[in-house]
Amino acid sequence: MTFQTSSKADISFRMNDYRLRAYRKFPHKQMRQVVIYLKPTDSELVYQTEFVLENSLHRFEVIRLWEQPTEVFFNSPGLLPFAALSQTKDQTRTLEEVAQVIEALNDTRIRSNVAASTAVLAGLVLNKDVIKRILRSDIMRESVIYQDILQEGLAQGIEQGIEQGIEQGLEQGIEQGFEQKAQEIAINMLNEGVAIALIVRVTGLAVEQVQQLQAKTRGNQAE
Repeated sequence: MTFQTSSKADISFRMNDYRLRAYRKFPHKQMRQVVIYLKPTDSELVYQTEFVLENSLHRFEVIRLWEQPTEVFFNSPGLLPFAALSQTKDQTRTLEEVAQVIEALNDTRIRSNVAASTAVLAGLVLNKDVIKRILRSDIMRESVIYQDILQEGLAQGIEQGIEQGIEQGLEQGIEQGFEQKAQEIAINMLNEGVAIALIVRVTGLAVEQVQQLQAKTRGNQAE
């Protein structure tokens, strides 16, 4: 899965490129490619589902979160962070409902990780003061994701992501040399059962990297 905060003309080419690169490493594995657009836009590019070049044709799927029913995102803790970006008419109210569900989660680690992820994604559509009012900061501070980011300096990237766009902030943090820490965070999230798509969004790692970490983690557990 590829998450996008805005439409870009090169998305179709990138999806084709990702598929070919994955095929080189894993020629026998099937791959379902999905582009998920997070923020509403009038651009026709978000309806583009194929890359065409002379005799070549590559297709992929597209999901526009703002068109998806809000109730779907309450079916699983891993989907809660995306609820405020869905087809809701009141994003603030939806975030309040998400916060209530998060506080009712029994597992402390899952609760804190989901809360931290929700805060980051909600920053795409809501003012950070509103987010801070609704989501309890003490819960987020318990998150291994939050703590690792804070300790290694990625907190600044997250803050910039909330204010200027999540993609730009996370990419800046990773470009500053925190790839190793991003992998450690991804392993922690995998151990907590967090969905690969959300791990990719939070850490900035490629899907293939997270899948490789997942396979390695399972191998270590089997030993």
